[in-house]
Amino acid sequence: KLSLYVAGAGFHPARTLPCLLDFGTNNKKYLNDPEYLGMRHERVKGKEYYDLIEEFITACVDKWPKVLIQFEDFSNDHAFSLLNKYRNRYLCFNDDIQGTGAVILSGYINCLKLQNIHPRDARLVFYGAGSAGVGVADTIVSWLVQQGMTEEESRSKFFFVDSRGLVTADRGDKLAPHKVRFARKDNNGEQYKDLIDIIKYVKPNGLIGLSGIGKSFKEEHVRELLNYIDNPVIMALSNPTSKAECTAEQAYTWSDGRCVFSSGSPFQPVEINGKTLKPGQGNNMYIFPGLGFGAFLSQSSTITEEMVVAAAESLADCVDQDLLEVGCVYPRLNDIRLISYKIAIAVIKKAKEQNLTTLDIPNHKLLSWIKSKSYYPEYREMILSKL
Repeated sequence: KLSLYVAGAGFHPARTLPCLLDFGTNNKKYLNDPEYLGMRHERVKGKEYYDLIEEFITACVDKWPKVLIQFEDFSNDHAFSLLNKYRNRYLCFNDDIQGTGAVILSGYINCLKLQNIHPRDARLVFYGAGSAGVGVADTIVSWLVQQGMTEEESRSKFFFVDSRGLVTADRGDKLAPHKVRFARKDNNGEQYKDLIDIIKYVKPNGLIGLSGIGKSFKEEHVRELLNYIDNPVIMALSNPTSKAECTAEQAYTWSDGRCVFSSGSPFQPVEINGKTLKPGQGNNMYIFPGLGFGAFLSQSSTITEEMVVAAAESLADCVDQDLLEVGCVYPRLNDIRLISYKIAIAVIKKAKEQNLTTLDIPNHKLLSWIKSKSYYPEYREMILSKL
């Protein structure tokens, strides 16, 4: 991850530090393995867990007052609470929640352009209700609010599906805290278990997969979407490829080449009906290097949701018309340095707008200034001479 910060945005490698927090494991196989290198006890939980996190973060800030902290791979039951606890205290963000949210929002903005749909008229079914899925929805909600919708109206556009079916307030089970704000209350007591029935009930313009369950999108699901919109959004975002909800070829074939497809794993272009369609890959690498670099360089006091949305909008603007014409909603990854610079500029501008930074570089000089702060992996040519 830190290598991508260096290559993607220009962080100096000597100013990055990977930190692994080992809280133990509940895996009996590992606990009984004499060669297991981790802490040999069951996972710490409750107050002790949060006290250790607090000790670590305060120590980091004490040692490096300008540090940027990125949370990565924290479990669903901790990710949101930790983000909410620290996001307004320190310069930090959670890439699984906010990075994923921003990159999918960016793709969704371009999907709506291709569908020619106003955000207020769109509805999405989220297949998977973990931290990534809810993080995506939260980020889109923030964007919708900026478009003039209320938060309540924005949340009403999303329908979450977990292992027990449509997430509703009256389903009878105790919902995880991060699911509660998206639990449906307009289902009139009806409960929907199967995805096909949920699609028929919602009549969405798109289907977003963040379930981690491979091959969970079927032909009947895609065919049903075509009853409600000519070019449905299909985002099969789980990775690696084996966990993708469907492949690009399947989505294009089942929709007769009409869907707007993107994925978390890379897929090759598909030729169908005499046209070559290029699937976009919603890779977090598009977002976190520029978001982190902009926040770090500006020395913003925090990373706000408005800054995350600004990063997403900047990424969406990086997609050329020729890519949109072949159904690709993400830019070319080989342009990642310039993309990261543009995102960093958007983040810095938003930080200045929100009075979160004292940086006084004029906006028109930000690009050259950011480039001057970037690390470039250039090596001197070594020429052997005869002695």
